[in-house]
Amino acid sequence: MKKKLWLIVCGLALFIAGYSIVQYLLFDARQAGFVQLKLMLSAKLNSFWYMMLYIHIVFGVLALVIGPFTLSSKLREKNVKRHRILGSIYIVSILFGGLAGLYLALNATGGWVAQLGFALLSIGWLITMFQALVHIKKRNIQGHQKWMLRNYALTFAAVTLRIWLPLFTVLFGFDHFQYSYAVIAWLCWVPNFIVMEWYIQRKLHALMDNRHVTKMT
Repeated sequence: MKKKLWLIVCGLALFIAGYSIVQYLLFDARQAGFVQLKLMLSAKLNSFWYMMLYIHIVFGVLALVIGPFTLSSKLREKNVKRHRILGSIYIVSILFGGLAGLYLALNATGGWVAQLGFALLSIGWLITMFQALVHIKKRNIQGHQKWMLRNYALTFAAVTLRIWLPLFTVLFGFDHFQYSYAVIAWLCWVPNFIVMEWYIQRKLHALMDNRHVTKMT
């Protein structure tokens, strides 16, 4: 990832991670705006739901913060051992955060459209991580890097979700929150994934072109 883009991603990730820690972990999660909205919409939230929420927040924050450092080629080349340790923590974070997220998705506000959107996000999160793990086990570094990029595009949904939420609230108000949230359930990750896939394919073609030029010379 280029330095400026990497710094922007890091900054946004750290900001949302800090916001989530303060809102859900330092203060009572029941007072968080997201939870309050669910309660206002007559949602019944039991202790198991709150436990899954905490698991999703803790491990989601870890993945969000660690991700950019595992993607940096400079940091990886400086200390491979550290890269592997961070990568292991990242994998565990995705596993627990993804499974908890899948449970939360099935109880998401916004009806079946939102539930399906968030469920596919969680499933995609787990599948892309599994693919990244399979490729690194086979020592396919390039394949591993591609799947890690796809995976972090989905991890970054934690940031884009919180960009779309206030925007939709301003545009459409709280009266239509359920409809807005159903759209955001898809909007928070699908564009991320499409843009990342475009970037990967562009990078791949550039690499192939460079190899072709090298062979010609």
